[in-house]
Amino acid sequence: MKKNISMTVMTASAVDATETPAPRAAADAASSAPRYHAVVGLDVGDRQSHYCVLDLDGSVLTEGTVATKEASLRVLFEGKGRMRIALEAGTHSPWISRSLIGLRHEVFVANPRKLRLIAESDAKHDRADAHLLARLAHVGPALLSPIHSRSAQTPIDLAVIRAREVAVQTRTKIVNAVRGMVKSTGHRLPASPTLTFARKATETCPEALQPALLPLIRLVQTLTDDIAAYDRVVAAKAHAYPETQAIQSIHGVGALTAVAFVLVLNNDRARFKRSRDVGCYLGLKPKQRDSGKRSPQLGITKAGDPLIRRLATQSAQYILGPFGRDSALRRWGLSLASHGGKNAKKRAVVAVARKLVVLMHRIWITQDAYDPMRGVAVHSAA
Repeated sequence: MKKNISMTVMTASAVDATETPAPRAAADAASSAPRYHAVVGLDVGDRQSHYCVLDLDGSVLTEGTVATKEASLRVLFEGKGRMRIALEAGTHSPWISRSLIGLRHEVFVANPRKLRLIAESDAKHDRADAHLLARLAHVGPALLSPIHSRSAQTPIDLAVIRAREVAVQTRTKIVNAVRGMVKSTGHRLPASPTLTFARKATETCPEALQPALLPLIRLVQTLTDDIAAYDRVVAAKAHAYPETQAIQSIHGVGALTAVAFVLVLNNDRARFKRSRDVGCYLGLKPKQRDSGKRSPQLGITKAGDPLIRRLATQSAQYILGPFGRDSALRRWGLSLASHGGKNAKKRAVVAVARKLVVLMHRIWITQDAYDPMRGVAVHSAA
């Protein structure tokens, strides 16, 4: 079902234009008039999407479905006048939002984490979701908690890092599975780093399990080679983003973490006015549910991109580990880890990761030289 949006909107606009205001009143009306003439809620599906069109009074003008293809969306929305369009963030939202913005529409991509009204509805279906998105966009875009859409090149560059992450996770699962199956027969593979696992496992794998496990061990070696190739590609991309060189001056932050950080923030150094906000954006801020005199300690929000949060946590673990160099950040983290019971180390790692991303953002926007002992008093010998 696809109705003609332009005819419906033109009819509504013609009714509004029947009365001609006085010149001064017309000027005031023009200054306060919205820059769009219709509001659209677009519930995006993998194959087809539902839409609902409202006029400026909030009345439903038309609704229907459209194929989730750029050509179909262009036919539906091109040349129909400027509209305010709301859709939820998802797999298709980046390219759809860029396409609709290219057609000169006002587009808001809603944050699904904030729209519990849709996710927890007792009567949830695509048509109702499109209606609700349109209603929220009509009342005020702030209700959608809109997110920033990335540029067209950013997802392409991020795809290399995300593909590498899939390869790493797959390799880890295979290694753990091989070790577990060997243990179940009363044997044990020797401890070894992942880089040498395939060689040592091939040499010590029990003969009875070789038909089952050798193919998996060969697959581990293939993934290890592929991950090394991904690392070379990421190192090359670091040169394409020269600002990451300053970030990599922090000991414990390599090309992978620096490039991922810049790309997740859409290579926009003006995105955040305060560097402290980056930790909250990446989900490293503790939740808060205070009520009266109750102020419980909760975990972090885990909002934002889990990839950069995981990489920042790994960097924090390295900084606090045996190979981390002496720095103000390391001293602060170790001080936290030494107090607070058995979970103190975990909390210290998260706290260091949060402080690390703030530091990375500050160095990124200023390009200042990293001073590892900044803020640490240096006492001269007597």
